[in-house]
Amino acid sequence: MLNLRQMPEYTFPEPILWGSATAGHQIEGDNIHSSHYHNEQAHPEYYDEPSGKACNSYELYKEDIELLKKLGHQAYRFSIEWCRIQPEEGKIDYEALAHYQDMLDRLAEAGIHSSVTLVHFSVPWWFDKKGGFAKAENLHYFTEYIDFIVPKIADRVGSWTILNEFNLSRSLDPIQLDRKIGCLKAHCAGALAVKQYSNAPVSSAHAFVHQDPVRPLDKLDCTMANLSDWMVNEFFFHAVRTGEIVLPYRDMEYMPELKQSCDYWAINYYHRTPVTARSKTGLGTKLEFARYKLVDCDFGQREFNPESFMQCASRITDKPVWITENGICCDDDRFRIMYTMLQLEAMKMALAYYPELKIKAYMHWSLLDNYEWSSYIPRFGLCDVNRETFERTPKPSAWFLKEVIERNGFSGELFEKYVPELSGFTLYEGVNKAIGITIN
Repeated sequence: MLNLRQMPEYTFPEPILWGSATAGHQIEGDNIHSSHYHNEQAHPEYYDEPSGKACNSYELYKEDIELLKKLGHQAYRFSIEWCRIQPEEGKIDYEALAHYQDMLDRLAEAGIHSSVTLVHFSVPWWFDKKGGFAKAENLHYFTEYIDFIVPKIADRVGSWTILNEFNLSRSLDPIQLDRKIGCLKAHCAGALAVKQYSNAPVSSAHAFVHQDPVRPLDKLDCTMANLSDWMVNEFFFHAVRTGEIVLPYRDMEYMPELKQSCDYWAINYYHRTPVTARSKTGLGTKLEFARYKLVDCDFGQREFNPESFMQCASRITDKPVWITENGICCDDDRFRIMYTMLQLEAMKMALAYYPELKIKAYMHWSLLDNYEWSSYIPRFGLCDVNRETFERTPKPSAWFLKEVIERNGFSGELFEKYVPELSGFTLYEGVNKAIGITIN
């Protein structure tokens, strides 16, 4: 077992752009024109609680920027909510535009790189009612929006993410496949549109989940894992590398403009998924020693499994890699520091094993304890948020990461400074639910 306290001091060979990530619906609050907000109101039975004010960041964004400065963050990935800019079809909210412009101005003044996500899951309710990205005839709404918003902010944006994590579904349902193909085309059209106005690098955030056969020498488990990987990972990488859209039970579609539509690989990495051919879902059960219930709810925790990051990294050496999300939800902040240390060690080892790999950025998920799409119980934040006053309080992990940023590296001595006690950890009873997707 790796002794985190005895790890030698390590400095990354090249400077990494360090920071954190958030999403508008999860932190801003009162996102009333979004598809997610509407679904919370229409189907409360699917939600433990509504998003409400979230972290109230739409009002407190200036405070959040001061917090980023205080914690030494060099970059901040956040989403500009399309539904705020265009709350109704054909209608522009210029106050919302001014809000995001001011936010970008303040980040620039603070010397913080703005990494802007154009769609982080939530879309305008009016667009969702039309079928969203699943219908090809809707694509023009998105490109028209980009043609409006991007020229007004491009001079302050350091990097772009078109869409977030549209790769995750394993479903062979025709509607789900239509949506996945539609999102590929939206990514492509969005990237081409952004490049008309900006020289900043463009990508879409890919949730890279290692599909791990439960029985590595079993042909059936390996076949199922390969199919799962095709559905979740390889279809995206293959499309960007070749222009070919290849999904099961569909004729291949060639889009030459899709080829090389990412300037970098934007990778959201959390955990692996166990895969078996002996279950109708294809989803295996996590090994008992990997079932950590770190929050008091039935939520798919992230394993402490850094070696899977190395296996993922071996497949993305052809472009610069930006880790646009990485983190863990837990009530005991020491687990967050451990998880981050192991991720840093995995990055170090990946760079050693694959000399052509170029890791350019690392953004921790998340800056704040936010709304995790249906509940506030899973806490991913470097900073606690008081649910009544919205006061932000940095946790030890936030100060740990600040020192990592200052060093552009890490050490066992640094770990021991922030985790002096290795007993009395906060864990909860019951088996941690094993799920195969990340949802942040």
